[in-house]
Amino acid sequence: MRTRTLAALPFAALIVLVLLGLVLGRGGSLTAEPLPDTFRLSNGMDVLVIPDHRAPVVTHMVWYEVGAADETPGKTGIAHFLEHLMFKGTDKIEPGQFSRIVARNGGQDNAFTHYDFTAYFQVIAKDRLPLVMEMEADRMINLKLTDAEVLPERDVVLEELRMRIENEPAAELQSEMNAALYGDHPYGRDIIGHKAEIAALGTGDALDFYNRFYTPNNATLIVAGDVTAEELKPLAEKYYGGIAERAPTFLRKRTEIVSPAEDKRVTRRDPRVEEATWIRFYPAPGYAGAGAERGAALDVLAQVLGGGTTSRLYRALVVEQGVATAVSSWYEGSRLDGGKFGFYALPQVGGDLDAVETAVEGEVARLLEEGVTDEEIERAKTVIVAGAVYARDNQRTMAYAYGEGLMTGMSVEEIHEWPDRVREVTKEDVLEAAKSVLAGTHSVTGELLPGGRS
Repeated sequence: MRTRTLAALPFAALIVLVLLGLVLGRGGSLTAEPLPDTFRLSNGMDVLVIPDHRAPVVTHMVWYEVGAADETPGKTGIAHFLEHLMFKGTDKIEPGQFSRIVARNGGQDNAFTHYDFTAYFQVIAKDRLPLVMEMEADRMINLKLTDAEVLPERDVVLEELRMRIENEPAAELQSEMNAALYGDHPYGRDIIGHKAEIAALGTGDALDFYNRFYTPNNATLIVAGDVTAEELKPLAEKYYGGIAERAPTFLRKRTEIVSPAEDKRVTRRDPRVEEATWIRFYPAPGYAGAGAERGAALDVLAQVLGGGTTSRLYRALVVEQGVATAVSSWYEGSRLDGGKFGFYALPQVGGDLDAVETAVEGEVARLLEEGVTDEEIERAKTVIVAGAVYARDNQRTMAYAYGEGLMTGMSVEEIHEWPDRVREVTKEDVLEAAKSVLAGTHSVTGELLPGGRS
């Protein structure tokens, strides 16, 4: 299995990844450090260099500005399917050998598909950087596909869908909730695609998608690690600069997100479920749409409400009222067209979801009425900024933070300065952000219950 798409994960795992994204992903480089170097090759490929000289290791990433939300209707799943197929080989590399070559040289590699981008990466010793650059550039232009490779991989993707969604009641619930929240917008469907449409994809579909979108003028190269822009530029020009534009730069034309006109509720019963789960989504802008100040305020709001054992929701629902065993809130802003603000709670064994819902709503109402305290906001900001500091210990996290931000509408400067934006958030900013998302808007509530399948 080549990737772990966020929409295909069990909900508990999704919560963990989203919270890590908030704490670690934003601001992977602190403003005390210089801005990463950027330049553009003559064929339109953008390049970002993030120096980190603590070890002779580099993380090499190529990001394509195309994802599951850019698929042609009736061809859902093709972005993720092609991600799998990119490992099938070229004239120079036999099918299935790409990852083996990386591993033989002491490295690791993988790829991932998002609604707004698809990316490929290798983590490897600095002296092997030219090798992976040559290999990645080769498959950008020379991918070879036949039915012999494509059709068996299609079965692999279908099995992934069964395992990650159909066999995970929480993921099925999340799929229905996203459809209710986003409506006809592509964010309302799973990244992996619709089962019947995946089953109909063929070699021609994959090659058409590849030839249209996998072109250097639609790609960004990010290299983090023991390298400087002066060292990387000649390598980038050597391996990527000679690739000609194969298609026009992609200009997105998506339908607008229409927020729910009324509160919605999705209830699923499943015999595989042992304990009930309560979830709620509110429509919210993405980081790019919110702007730096409001986006940072939404991050702080999520931390204050449900960011750990000192949060309002945990103290109220778990410690004081005893109606829940776990509760959290999060802001998912890494979406180009619009994100969401979410809540998640597990009731006490044998507990009542209605009691959990009432308690969450009570805490939200209290915050909207009273605002937040100085102590709460300072503690939340400290946690988020500290996470940004710790992110520097993970080279791949730094590279991912910049790539994800750039692919979802942020600038290098906004990503770099995120810790400062968080530090500047005031109580008034948090209250205003809370009112904009949690007051006067319609939510989608999900209930996952034990019992007969529904």
